[in-house]
Amino acid sequence: MSKMTIRDFTDNAMIAAAYAVVTIVTSGFSYLGIQFRIAEILVLLCFFNPKYVIGVSLGCLISNYFSPMQIPDMIFGTGATIVSSLLVVYSKRLWIASIFPVLINAPVVGLELYYVLGLPFWLSAGQVAIGEATVMVIGLLIFYPLSQNQYFHRLLRSRRINK
Repeated sequence: MSKMTIRDFTDNAMIAAAYAVVTIVTSGFSYLGIQFRIAEILVLLCFFNPKYVIGVSLGCLISNYFSPMQIPDMIFGTGATIVSSLLVVYSKRLWIASIFPVLINAPVVGLELYYVLGLPFWLSAGQVAIGEATVMVIGLLIFYPLSQNQYFHRLLRSRRINK
């Protein structure tokens, strides 16, 4: 990864703030089993610029502080977001990138819910997967058309063009 600039820091601060605020404001359906975390759409930004892994991860960490599972969610939930964001970075296609948050977050959060709150693992993992998949489909509907726009790529200082 290249050297971080002031612009990189401010971009990541805005992404972290957006992730945290959206998750906290929608906390009624951003945590626990039936998890529809709208802010996870921001993970797809990492497809266009790998430096955004920092902002997404920091936003997830901050929002997980407000989770009913707090410390375990801050560690494992944020860890899952970091791993899925890094896999998004190395994806060749946006639609493939959108699969990784579902595959990583569902079992990790499912295990958290099982061990911390005693909820059934498979039900919890399935509910998280459904919520995450729904959010990723919405993200694809937003980012695919934007990915065809050269201004969008310049704005994000994207490393990808029209994929």
